[in-house]
Formats: sequence, C-alpha cells, structure tokens
Amino acid sequence: MIDVYEAVTSRRAVRAFDDRPVPKEVLERVLSAAAWAPSGSNLQPWHAYVLTGAPLAELKKRAGERLAAGDPWDEPEYEMYPSALKSPYRERRSAFGEHRYGALGIPREDGEARQRAASANWDCFGAPAALFCYLDRELGRPQWSDAGMYLQTVMLLLRAEGLHSCPQMAWAKFHRTVSEIVAPPPGLLLFCGLSIGFEDLAADRSRIGRAPLGATVTFIDA
Repeated sequence: MIDVYEAVTSRRAVRAFDDRPVPKEVLERVLSAAAWAPSGSNLQPWHAYVLTGAPLAELKKRAGERLAAGDPWDEPEYEMYPSALKSPYRERRSAFGEHRYGALGIPREDGEARQRAASANWDCFGAPAALFCYLDRELGRPQWSDAGMYLQTVMLLLRAEGLHSCPQMAWAKFHRTVSEIVAPPPGLLLFCGLSIGFEDLAADRSRIGRAPLGATVTFIDA
C-alpha cells in the first residue's frame, strides 16, 4: 500500500490501459472509502455509475459508431472552459496540448491526427472499467466543487490499489449516448467520465509538470 504523498505525486491522467479486468471488490472498496470525501453540509451531491464488461463495451461501440458517422457532439449542458482563457491559464492549456500531442509525435498543424488521438477518449483509452459522475441539475458551484473532491479521492484510492485513471470531461460531449446505457433520472447531468484500469507500461509514460509553488500559493506570515 502506498502512502498519501506517493499516491498524490504518482497520480496522473493515464491514456493507455491494458486489458486486465479490475476486480469488482476493489472498485467497491475504493468507492465505499471515497464516500468519506468532504462535501458542504454533507450533501454528497455525486451520483456515480460504474460500467464494466458488456455494458461498457456497448457504450464504446455506440460512441465509436457516432464518431465514424461524423455525428455532431451533443448540446453542451455546461461550459467546460471560458470562451477566452486569459493568462496564465491560456499558456498552461497550450503547454498541455503541446506535451500531449508531442509525446505522440503529432505536430501542431496535423489537425486530423490530433482528432484521431482525441477519439481514443471514447474508447476509455482501452480501460476495462469506467465511472460516470452525475450531478443534480439544481445544485450550484459549491456542489460541483464537492464532486471534484470526491473524484480526487477516488483517483487517489485507485492509486493505493495499484490502479490508474483518467478523468474525462470529453464524455459530456456524448452525454446522450452515456444516458442510453446508464439510464439516469432526468434531474441529473453528466459531469465527466473516469477511465479506470491497469496502466499499459509499454505506452508513453511522460507527464507534464506543474506551476512552481510561488505561482499558485501565497504565504502570509505574522
């Protein structure tokens, strides 16, 4: 079992999984413990659906068929990013794109290759398990923050189990297709998916760095 610091620093968005199944008892253990994630007034606003086996295979199949047919993305139910990112967020996002596609050997100008790489999102990067996090439509920004803390807790517990994950807002672009499989109540909206599995060790394992402490933290001493 790894300690908390190792779990935090080794967690990253893995985009290549092998086909080893994730035992259901491990997922149950992780999600039972993750229920202790903090939330304002203990609302616990998250609603998680976990897919494995045939249901996940069917979702991947339907998503793949939509991609092949050139279907447009579903009407967005929330804004993923501001339409005009200001500095330093714009530069950080650009650096992520350069790192992500550079590791795949895809130049900036090759939009078609970048699109093909992005399409792996809807195969969960080969992961054998996926969690879909929904939120009540009537809840507000603080509850979305609670869901983020829940998802981070899940991801760290997965690391403790020797597993990796990849959070994916991309699934919100195909929220109708996900709904066909999980059949959520109409009052819920899909925030993101989370691919779960064992990392494919033969794939690229590089990771992008983080801003220096002084860029995001201010200490105010007495």
